[in-house]
Amino acid sequence: MNTTINSVKFKADEKLEKFVHDKVSKLDRMIDNAVACEVNLKVDKPESDNNKIADIRLSVPGKDLFVTKQADTFEQAVSDCVDTLKVQIEKYKNA
Repeated sequence: MNTTINSVKFKADEKLEKFVHDKVSKLDRMIDNAVACEVNLKVDKPESDNNKIADIRLSVPGKDLFVTKQADTFEQAVSDCVDTLKVQIEKYKNA
């Protein structure tokens, strides 16, 4: 599965990119026909709390699975997205 990470209006460091790749790779093990995964990271109102937004679009044949989450850190937002996508993948496989 091809994974693309886009950071909007900031440069994601290697540690964050590695974390995202590690988390998303767990989804690849759950569903073997995933084509691509796009992860977008952005900061909403830098002066406020709970301002990190992550959204993940997982392309599978016939459908795109999409989730967006907001948290205090990108790591938490990505983890929440992956947890939600795991549920969506189960529903997709059982449909």
